Amino acid sequence: MSPDMPSESLFNLTPDPLVLLSRVRQRLSQQDVASRLQVAPKTISRWENGKTECPAYVQYALLDMLRRENRSETASTFTFIDLFAGIGGMRLGFEKARGQCVFTSEWNPWAQKTYVENFGADHPFIGDIVPYDEDKIPDHDVLLAGFPCQPFSIAGVSKKNALGRPHGFECTTQGTLFFDVARIIAAKRPKAFLLENVKNLLSHDKGNTFRVIRETLEKELKYKIQSKIIDGQSFVPQHRERIIIVGFNEQTGFSFDDFRRPGKGPRLDSILHPEDGTEEAEEPYTTGPKAKVNPKYVLTEKLWAYLQAYAEKHRKAGNGFGFGLVTPDSVSRTLSARYYKDGSEILVSRGKKKSPRRLTPRECARLMGYPNTFRIPVSDTQAYKQFGNSVVVPVITEVARMMVPHVKVLQDFEEFGTMQMPLAAASNA
Repeated sequence: MSPDMPSESLFNLTPDPLVLLSRVRQRLSQQDVASRLQVAPKTISRWENGKTECPAYVQYALLDMLRRENRSETASTFTFIDLFAGIGGMRLGFEKARGQCVFTSEWNPWAQKTYVENFGADHPFIGDIVPYDEDKIPDHDVLLAGFPCQPFSIAGVSKKNALGRPHGFECTTQGTLFFDVARIIAAKRPKAFLLENVKNLLSHDKGNTFRVIRETLEKELKYKIQSKIIDGQSFVPQHRERIIIVGFNEQTGFSFDDFRRPGKGPRLDSILHPEDGTEEAEEPYTTGPKAKVNPKYVLTEKLWAYLQAYAEKHRKAGNGFGFGLVTPDSVSRTLSARYYKDGSEILVSRGKKKSPRRLTPRECARLMGYPNTFRIPVSDTQAYKQFGNSVVVPVITEVARMMVPHVKVLQDFEEFGTMQMPLAAASNA
């Protein structure tokens, strides 16, 4: 078994104390946790920084803190499921909005390992969603899915109808992973959903793919949907456009007009290792008293010469293929899952006479908006793939902020039979 490959028993274990501590610290200060555990704040800091081991005996106290915090927030909580979950970027955004994850599906074993390392597995966690019975999925308020885009074959629909074969989305989307999203929505009827995909979903197959998705969600499943292409560079120093599709099972007045950008976006200096001793070293990414970037991330002279020659060849041919060289005041290109190959789309300059370097996995995590407490238990290759495939966490957090008041409206309608639009929705009406 590969050292990166998680064992099946991983999902049956109680989350380790450090994972629990990380989750508690998202809600409580270091001083609060220390006081409740009756230890010094420095002890908490040492556990978090890995200087001393977080002891197993505190796990029950930490679990109790999580339960108490959950109970204190029950008035505004909602439940969600995390499909095609990756490493949990969507989950982070919706947990910040006080949501509770009740079901997860992710087929990739290395992504599973990172997910469980950070969130534990205290609810149903399955691999491949395709063969899974939708009726076994817990009821939930919100469905999240960053489903992969696959070709939709709609040829022969009329013939299938004539033969009495499945129709509607069962016919037009069967064989695609979107079908699994649709069948779960059909079976569980969540109050809302959020789907995320690449910008090109709109133009894929001359627009037919998005047309089938929209018709399935609106006409077959009867949801009120809105979509928007959002560039993550308002939140992180990366040009990354993705389409967000939001749907509600009733009209609540939700609108992307409520989307808030924080103003001028950050630059790469906000995510790069400072290398001056102001942050603690994190092996294997940074080393020594000044936390210098490990030399292994610097490109070899041979690879750097090849990338320059390749870029020059395509420049002369009149196209834009080539590397992306960045400085601390830059906004980078889109981080891709192929970054592990040569890092060519985002190379950090080290001066004209030196070869540039790749981002470290920790810098990639920051580039996608993950907190520094997010743990990376896999190899660099797998980490690059995972962050390259991830959502921009602050973008999802903002969409979650927008959605939750409307989910609450539908919760109230379900419980009390009345519906009152959120203030933002009412002002936009």
